Amino acid sequence: MYRQNKGFTLIELLVVIAIIGILSSVVLASLNSARQKGRDAKRLSDLTQISTALEMYYHDNNAYPNPVTGWRSECPDWGSFPSNDVIPGLVPTYLPSFPSDPSMDKVNNWSCYLYYSNGADYALLDHNVQDPGFSYASRPTFVDPARDGGSDPASADPTVCILNGTTPWAWKVSSQGGRCF
Repeated sequence: MYRQNKGFTLIELLVVIAIIGILSSVVLASLNSARQKGRDAKRLSDLTQISTALEMYYHDNNAYPNPVTGWRSECPDWGSFPSNDVIPGLVPTYLPSFPSDPSMDKVNNWSCYLYYSNGADYALLDHNVQDPGFSYASRPTFVDPARDGGSDPASADPTVCILNGTTPWAWKVSSQGGRCF
């Protein structure tokens, strides 16, 4: 009587392990890309939401919140303000809470939202994002013309830094007069 072996051969196991490895690397690459897009979407949403809240504040008060202390942020280089006090008077009336960049690193002052205003104009920027895969050039309407290294930082063209081949410094929203803060 002949006895049949049950199970897989070594070659069959190696082929299955190789296929699983290839599939898992493809899935992980897609997952990292989706995470990056999610962080960028949150940044854009935050900047837009804060900008809208600032415009509502301006409508009610005929001025933007003016902290009189220069640039303000949660990060130490710009004051270490509590998140709800980065822009005085905005929370909780115009925003339920002040958002933070999804990759913020307070210790190294990376990926911090910064605010500056003189009352008549304001600038809000996402400072020096240290997030792998982050692209300033991906959103030219949010590029900071005052810090892009372009030849004309006061230009009305927000893509001046991309056209000049330089690396932008921050994503930014501002009132018209705050473009060059």
